[in-house]
Amino acid sequence: MSKTLTFKEKKLRGTITVPGDKSISHRAVMFGSLAKGKTTITNFLAGEDCLSTIEAFEAMGVKITRNNQTVVVESDGIKGLKEPMEPINLGNSGTTARLLMGILSALPYHFTLYGDPSLTKRPMDRITNPLREMGAKIDGRGNGKFLPIAVRGSNLKPIHYNTPMKSAQVKSGVLLAGLLTDGKTTVVEDTKTRDHTENMLKAFGADIAVEGNAVTVNGNQPLSACDIEVPGDISSAAFFLVAAAITQDSEVKIENVGLNPTRTGIIDVLELMDVDISIKEKRTIGGEPIGDIVVKSSKPKAATIEGDIIPRIIDEIPVIALLATQAEGTTIIKDAEELKFKETDRIESVVQTLKALGAEIEPTSDGMIIQGNARLKGAETNSYGDHRIGMMISVASLLIDEKVELNDEQCIAVSYPTFFEDLDKLLQ
Repeated sequence: MSKTLTFKEKKLRGTITVPGDKSISHRAVMFGSLAKGKTTITNFLAGEDCLSTIEAFEAMGVKITRNNQTVVVESDGIKGLKEPMEPINLGNSGTTARLLMGILSALPYHFTLYGDPSLTKRPMDRITNPLREMGAKIDGRGNGKFLPIAVRGSNLKPIHYNTPMKSAQVKSGVLLAGLLTDGKTTVVEDTKTRDHTENMLKAFGADIAVEGNAVTVNGNQPLSACDIEVPGDISSAAFFLVAAAITQDSEVKIENVGLNPTRTGIIDVLELMDVDISIKEKRTIGGEPIGDIVVKSSKPKAATIEGDIIPRIIDEIPVIALLATQAEGTTIIKDAEELKFKETDRIESVVQTLKALGAEIEPTSDGMIIQGNARLKGAETNSYGDHRIGMMISVASLLIDEKVELNDEQCIAVSYPTFFEDLDKLLQ
């Protein structure tokens, strides 16, 4: 399925809200299913990935009802989870796969997990390896590296694990396994990744300690249901922040966006590249800081983006690369090897897509080099089934007089089902 992108009006003005944070929506359903009682989740992201998480727990007997962006999870706790009658389809959701394996490894049942063609290519050994160190019984293609994967739940042992990669999914999967295990499980990171799991476990009453980049959870403790209000997803907001910055005479305000410090790298990068950005009405809901973000048309400058900021912008790098094509000078992105293991190899897909649109950009082993002041042109493009690439192409089309053909545009619904509706609201 394809979509022709021809935006005669290039100016973006107005105020929108973006869908609820994808990472928090996933975790709210998972932790609500592990907790005893009723958990009400508001501003839930009803994207395909998060719906896969709901369907996984429904397959295990959890009662979950959804009314638009409100989800109610009613559970008897961990002991109420049942063995599913059929294999569990995870769709395209890597978050569901990796976090769920941590939970399933400690349950006394058998599970089979599979996904769509894209998820089937993504590496799972990054989570199956530490889970096996804990005693998990996991098998699958490539000795458990790829889906489909079978999990035979068993009694696990606690672990002290130093993560070899910058991945909040791996950290979270091990912590969830530790939550269901006797003793204390500790995960240590070189660079702190997004900490929604730690924040939400505390909200559900878990005994969890954070010291620097080390997180320790005490095992075999019950969770108590609580209500969760999901803030707007800053990764989704990033596409409109960049769109406003690179289109003339634009000013966009995005309300109620999550401002968790482990996620606000996009704001730091925009400031580094001299974009006119400000944050208003800061406040806190459910332990997560939120606020309103305003961006105006800017003349961005090139930058070198590297090091500890990379885990905080890993989902925003495609649209940052687009921003760099319009900046003054040469932008270098490095230390971003993790991009190779997302929905696509995002180094390759970003480079090939922006080249097709007329940008001067080259891949490196851990990032890319982007020449600024590019005059982009129309082309036939492909999202590669990656929602972030699809949205990047859509934003790029605002700069292009000729038509841009976007193939496989429906993948955007994974994280932002109303993306094109919100874009239309802002176009003037």
